[in-house]
Amino acid sequence: MSVLPDLHLHYVQACQNLSQPENPFIARVLQEADKNDEISTKGITLKLAGNNHLVPVPRVTDDDLGVLVSVLDQAAFVTGLDLAYNLLTDTGAQTIATFLQENSSLQYLNLMFNDIGTSGAELIAEALHSNQSLVHLRMTGNKIGNQGGMFFASMLKINSTLKKLDLGDCDLGLQCLVATAIALTQNESLKAINLNRPLLSSQQEETTVQIARMLRSNSSLVELHLGKHGMKNFGVERLCEALYGNSSLRYLDLSCNNITYDGVKFLGELLKRNKILRILDLSANRIEDIGAMYLSEALETRNMTLQALSVVSNNITGEGLVALASALQSNTTLTHIYIWGNKLDRDTCVAFWELIEMGRLELGCTDVVPYEVDGEVFLAEQSHGLGKHRYWAPRSAAVDPGAANASLEIVPVSEY
Repeated sequence: MSVLPDLHLHYVQACQNLSQPENPFIARVLQEADKNDEISTKGITLKLAGNNHLVPVPRVTDDDLGVLVSVLDQAAFVTGLDLAYNLLTDTGAQTIATFLQENSSLQYLNLMFNDIGTSGAELIAEALHSNQSLVHLRMTGNKIGNQGGMFFASMLKINSTLKKLDLGDCDLGLQCLVATAIALTQNESLKAINLNRPLLSSQQEETTVQIARMLRSNSSLVELHLGKHGMKNFGVERLCEALYGNSSLRYLDLSCNNITYDGVKFLGELLKRNKILRILDLSANRIEDIGAMYLSEALETRNMTLQALSVVSNNITGEGLVALASALQSNTTLTHIYIWGNKLDRDTCVAFWELIEMGRLELGCTDVVPYEVDGEVFLAEQSHGLGKHRYWAPRSAAVDPGAANASLEIVPVSEY
């Protein structure tokens, strides 16, 4: 049974009972939470991220976490816990694991960029074998390695509650990625997974082939991040072949790979027939003008379902960018497009200025903004993009999280 909202008082008492000094950052966050009128009816997320503060804060340590969870044991109204960018180690992971086994209310847990290793990953993954409340887990940036990833792959064969799992920048290996793909052929609950930046020694694209096989049979996955996989045109072709029969995937992230216009040709053909895909991220590849033409042809004539496209930093010149702008004139479904980092000539600037001026393209849905000097139109960069909020969350509630965040809220989980 949940106690009445008085988190700060319970925290002070717990620190005294455990002879642990108070962390002023935790104390302040708990005081703010106590003032929330809806705390006991709607549930809250405690935002204890160690970054994103105008004034540096004392980051949460393993000892601090031990006191905090002793307070949260009786606080069922706390449904989210953001502990990103702190100083948690495998010892802290053990505390988290015990908490997950005993707690039945936590839905969101953000542990990104702490110092959790392989043994900590094992403890957390094993806790999720029995936990039936956690819906969204972020492990981004913790160096759990291939073995740590294997524990999560095994967990996916058992857990039927988790919907979003973020293992990006975790030093995953080939064995772990293959095991994860195999697990997802059986798992029917996971909706989104981030597997960005694994450490792969092979150039044979075994992992991409295995993930493509998984997509043929998986009917639940909505969001898939495969950035920095060293993927080439061969891998893209395998993915496209699988997606012809896939009925669920709406967000495909292929950023920071080795895809050229030959690979984009397969994507162009896929877009002509696929009516499911909503977001396609091709940032930091090398599709050039020919690749942009393949995409614009599909978007102009056949595809009326894609909502967001990123071709940032793809060595595209005015010819390809103008073709994409022209496609937006006839395509009424594509609302978000990101083009910065390419070769923006005068024709490109005018084309996108016209799209924005006529209201076809909103400023919050692109990464460029037009300005004029001596009667000539130029484009400046805006800090928008599909990955804008992937590594941080804006503190201001006035920022619309759906305008340019990591997943455009395709799979909303709690307030994230």
